[in-house]
Amino acid sequence: METSTNTNETSLRSDLCFKTFDAETNFQIKIRKNENNFSCDVCGRDFSDKCRFDRHYRIHTNEKPYSCDVCRKNFSRKSNLQRHYDTHTNEKRFSCDVCRKEFSWKSDLNRHYGTHTNEKFYSCDVCRKDFSCKLYLKRHYRIHTNEKIYSCEVCGKEFSWKSTLTRHYRTHTDEKIYSCDVCSKKYTTKSYLSEHYRTHTNEKPYSCHVCGEEFSQKRYLKKHLRVHMDEEPYSCCICKKGFSEKGALNIHYRSHTKERPYSCEICNKGFSRKNNLHRHSVIHTKEKPYSCDVCSKKYTRKYHLNEHYRTHTNEKPHSCEICSVRFSRKRNLIRHLLSHTSHTKEKPFVCGICGKAFSVKFRLKRHYRIHEKL
Repeated sequence: METSTNTNETSLRSDLCFKTFDAETNFQIKIRKNENNFSCDVCGRDFSDKCRFDRHYRIHTNEKPYSCDVCRKNFSRKSNLQRHYDTHTNEKRFSCDVCRKEFSWKSDLNRHYGTHTNEKFYSCDVCRKDFSCKLYLKRHYRIHTNEKIYSCEVCGKEFSWKSTLTRHYRTHTDEKIYSCDVCSKKYTTKSYLSEHYRTHTNEKPYSCHVCGEEFSQKRYLKKHLRVHMDEEPYSCCICKKGFSEKGALNIHYRSHTKERPYSCEICNKGFSRKNNLHRHSVIHTKEKPYSCDVCSKKYTRKYHLNEHYRTHTNEKPHSCEICSVRFSRKRNLIRHLLSHTSHTKEKPFVCGICGKAFSVKFRLKRHYRIHEKL
């Protein structure tokens, strides 16, 4: 501590924060505040008061002392219990004066209001991205700090966001709380249900800015965009074949390892891909979940429904790259391609596993399935 004196006052300078105080009493208050910090021994975060420290520490201990007297669900914070309780009472006291949407909490209304005004007062000092509320900024900031304050009590895996932990936790419990009101299929997260629901509505909200092709899911659009960029960042360490997605590389890798991690619980047949298992399981269940909304004909696979639907729309999406003749079904295009390739001996498409060459690409793709089944 440094002291400087003049005729009128005594000023004191703190060695902790370098702030100068004009009175000894004010300086003592500041020192006391610094000395009484509460530090988390798990993640190292500091808190100025015990109440905030206790509330934070429950993230690590998973302690939930506040219980709902209606459904017995437990919460770590009293405010979260109060917020949850409104789901039972359905009381919505705060209304948006723009669209009349109602909210139980004023903070939710304020966040919603930003969707109308597009005002973003909170800016990230790392990447300068702007946010409409402080909560969104705090969540975003963990991307830069890589702070992971939520830990799974089963496997110990850590997460930056509580919502991600909640989704992950259901992989252990297999809890599926979101149900489709069309086919009753259940999902672990609301986002998965929303994605599934588009199989019924045929909604495709994601559009490619290059060619205009539309997709029902954002990840399909991302995968498609790599076609335009010719990007294949994932390479097989055995045959050096490139892939645009890590998942596709993992599936391909099983053609080398012969691994079949997906097994039918009825006949024990193994599969290298999860969707192949789903297609196979229909043999046992005889389920036909995909129905034509024109003639009500039902199908076991969505692919077959889409093919059938073209008999009503007369759509022909498959085009011959040699003579431009169009077909409604891919297999009809394949049969047609043989008329072009039957007279040529050129085989530019080579299998990266066994070296066998083919004159057309679809034959190479069909050949690859031999390695996947082995």
